[in-house]
Amino acid sequence: MLWSVPLLPLLAALVIYGFGKRRLGDDKGRAALALAGAAIAVATLLLVSVAVTADWGGTYRWSSRIVLSLGMTSASAVFAIVVPLIAAPIIVYSAYHEASPVGDGGTARPPIGLVALLTAFVGAMELLVLAEDFVTLLIAWELVGACSWALIAHEWQKAGNLRDAAWAFLVTRFGDLGLYIAAAAVFAGTGSFALADLAQLDGWLLDVFVAGAVLAAAAKSAQLPFSPWLFAAMSGPTPVSALLHAATMVAAGIYLVIRLHAELSAVAWFGPVAIALGLATALVAGVVACLQGHAKKLLAASTSAQYGLMWLAAGAGFPGVALVHFVTHAFTKAALFLAAGIAERHVDSYSLNAMRLGRLLPGVAVAAMVASLALAGVVPLSAAWSKEKIITAAGHQASWLAVIAAVAGGLSALYATRFQLLAFGRGRHGRTSAASSRSGHSRAEAVALYLLSAGMLVLSLLWWPGIGNSLADLLSVHFPKTKLWELIVSLLLVALGVGLGIWAVRREVSSQQSETRTAMADWFGLPTLSARGVNAVMMFSHGLARFDDRAVDAGIRASARFGAWLARLGERRGEGAFDGATNQLAKGVDWSGQVARRAHTGQMHHYYTGIAAGLAAILIILSIGALL
Repeated sequence: MLWSVPLLPLLAALVIYGFGKRRLGDDKGRAALALAGAAIAVATLLLVSVAVTADWGGTYRWSSRIVLSLGMTSASAVFAIVVPLIAAPIIVYSAYHEASPVGDGGTARPPIGLVALLTAFVGAMELLVLAEDFVTLLIAWELVGACSWALIAHEWQKAGNLRDAAWAFLVTRFGDLGLYIAAAAVFAGTGSFALADLAQLDGWLLDVFVAGAVLAAAAKSAQLPFSPWLFAAMSGPTPVSALLHAATMVAAGIYLVIRLHAELSAVAWFGPVAIALGLATALVAGVVACLQGHAKKLLAASTSAQYGLMWLAAGAGFPGVALVHFVTHAFTKAALFLAAGIAERHVDSYSLNAMRLGRLLPGVAVAAMVASLALAGVVPLSAAWSKEKIITAAGHQASWLAVIAAVAGGLSALYATRFQLLAFGRGRHGRTSAASSRSGHSRAEAVALYLLSAGMLVLSLLWWPGIGNSLADLLSVHFPKTKLWELIVSLLLVALGVGLGIWAVRREVSSQQSETRTAMADWFGLPTLSARGVNAVMMFSHGLARFDDRAVDAGIRASARFGAWLARLGERRGEGAFDGATNQLAKGVDWSGQVARRAHTGQMHHYYTGIAAGLAAILIILSIGALL
């Protein structure tokens, strides 16, 4: 029965695409498209809820050694619920926010292909989080990657979109090799692909498995040095960015770490590596977000930073804290991306310095402010609770780790403040009047944003006494007890970050930036460095190709020339020699035949003479043999 959870959205995506292309034309089908996509997401959510309460499972025997299986753990249940819960308002938003051109007349039709792909993305992610063996996990992992590539390249007519989609795809594909290595190590050590058999793995194969899983998860969750692929992913439509960053593609990496935490932590080096990786990403991505002037790229860097904090919590031994922060971050980031998309529709740009839409869009501004304050870690909003638990988790390893984690939280407050004030602060220089002349957003887009903001407010109940402990018991996880000094330091740094954000916004008077700041805002020049590395590899490859042409292929070309020379020689002289030898052989056979015919005279005494001669020869041979 559990197979119905991923199959429902996957099959429904085909139906939406096939039916929509024939029936949903022009602008009249938006409501039907939004309703169909949201209904599939809600139906998936209901199926997951039933599966959790009824303890559903599912297996399919591929062969005697390979069995595809689905199951439900506390981590997979949370992810399976959050994915359609976040996807439903995003799909509604996409049906009204995006449009597909029809012909050359300037008309547009509902984004049927986009909604179908988003629905399929939900199904692929559900299959990933419910997988109980590595074969099923790899199938889902590939589906998620393929859907993300198609969604990023959805507007393929725009210059550079296909290139950016390919870059994001190839970077994550490089990390995907780690998952294949991990699966191979598991099969070599246990003779099975089942996740339940991981406890049997030990020795060097366990180290190989952990290394492969860390590589795959780090690439998917945009940890350093893979973080820049998130900027390339910004070429996709706004709903794609919202779903990809909040609950699907990027979330796959941290899900793998949370789901396999018991096996990963069995290796002594996993904890330090996860802490170092997560903390470095949180700090670097935080600085990048603080310097970014592009709304979606700021939020993308923020995503990398927040997932870095989740890695920090998992490395410190508290995967449950990472799980809760995933939930709070999903609502926060989805809402902020939708708000950025609405702002872009009004000013035709993602430049933060071109916005300042607070007076024009008061409702959107309030909803975005709730999400920005949550991202900043302002008490008593939801993301603040999980962020404080991450700082406490870091403090269980060392006090200085808690302080550095709090600094990363302060950076979150700084870039969240920058985003809110630049995007939805007070307008100036006539920007508000200019923006009001452009076509705005629909009510459905605003409602989708309001629903996500309301979800954040509901999750703020985590601050209510006793709710956290009840949640820990429900999920069978452990939350660290917050220390007073850590909370005070964290709140002070949040206040400092908000203050610095206000100060930074007041100093930003134009979209022009220095070359140094531009390089730092682009991941400290890491993409340029990567491009140079790629160019060096390509130059080396071209050198090898030239060596192959000149040295290796030279022998092959010489052999070909020698063969051609032999053919010409045979054509000139060999044919006559071969024909002469054949004629001589024929003459010799004819002569032998004539000689043989002479013995066949038909007279008996000739035959007796021959027999006598043969016997005499035999006697002579035998006599010689006897003497020897």
